[in-house]
Amino acid sequence: MWSSARQQTDGGDQRDAESPPGDPDTTARIIVLRMLDRSARTRAELATALARRGVPDDAAERVLNRFVEVGLIDDAALADGYALAQHRERGLAGRAVAQKLRRRGVPDDTLQAAVGLIDPESELATARALAARKLRSMGGLEPAAQARRLVGLLARKGYPSGLAYQVVREAIADLEVAEGEL
Repeated sequence: MWSSARQQTDGGDQRDAESPPGDPDTTARIIVLRMLDRSARTRAELATALARRGVPDDAAERVLNRFVEVGLIDDAALADGYALAQHRERGLAGRAVAQKLRRRGVPDDTLQAAVGLIDPESELATARALAARKLRSMGGLEPAAQARRLVGLLARKGYPSGLAYQVVREAIADLEVAEGEL
């Protein structure tokens, strides 16, 4: 008795990795738990993974609803944390963050609330810091080339063109003033 129970316990994880059990709800639960164990996921990402693994839609829906109910799936919390992290750590503007969240399947109302956490003053300060940091490595280039590259950098990070041009003009003017003082 002990050995068969032990085999079920010890071998269960290995068997699950090779072939999920026949019950679609159990299969869905195992897949979702494994994915959430690695990193936070949106409901849409999990639904896509379940569909790709052949889990019936009704079983996937039941399991995902239950995980949302108990708080293991929370698109709003994920979107809020993701938006702030992408802005602070990667220097992305709200527009670029919104695009990334949309690709992850975050609903528009949740997405807008998360992007709303990035205030305009913070975007401006981040754009200035990005431009200043990049400008330091462009010493040998002409001002026009510097401006093109900096505007391109800010555009890739999702900053609107008007803000990008304003920040670049300020950064280049500050550099010229600093060089004039030397």
